[in-house]
Amino acid sequence: MEKMNICVFCSSSNGIRECFFEDAAKLGRLIGEHGHSLVNGGSNVGLMEATAKAAREAGAKVTGVIPRLIHDHHLATDSAHELIVTENMRDRKYLLRKRSDAFIALPGGFGTLEEILEVITLKQLHYHNKPVVFINSANFYSSLFAQFENAYNENFAKAEYRKLYYVADDVEDAIRYIESYNPEELSVKWFNVPDR
Repeated sequence: MEKMNICVFCSSSNGIRECFFEDAAKLGRLIGEHGHSLVNGGSNVGLMEATAKAAREAGAKVTGVIPRLIHDHHLATDSAHELIVTENMRDRKYLLRKRSDAFIALPGGFGTLEEILEVITLKQLHYHNKPVVFINSANFYSSLFAQFENAYNENFAKAEYRKLYYVADDVEDAIRYIESYNPEELSVKWFNVPDR
């Protein structure tokens, strides 16, 4: 089995329910136990830190990528083997994508949504063909998936783009999907391209 750098997008809030922390720690542990490495946002709070700490304890190499503004608020993790400080969020997201072979979204807020949706959009446009997974802990993302269905039903997105991402039942399912991932070529984004 090929060893991968797995990027995990997730919350940096400490004010969330314990069940989300349990899934984050389990994911980090499985990444390490399966011989993979973790790439994440480098923060010392929320699910980000829970994943990093568990991954490192399970033997994974942990790389954190954090923008200077957040770093300077004393929010950088001590759990990373390598901590990269970027000048802005754009550079952070670029490095997270560049260093990763697969992407997983645990529950999170606006930043997590922006990151995982950008990865999906880039895959839709054929900039990459890497696995993208949501872990729907406590049905956190169910409303988002309903919105996706609305977009498919109204032809704002092609129905085949359900294949751009995978909704995992649990952490184990997410790792299984990534490890058995078979890249699939999808059609171009546009429904009707005008003649030139």
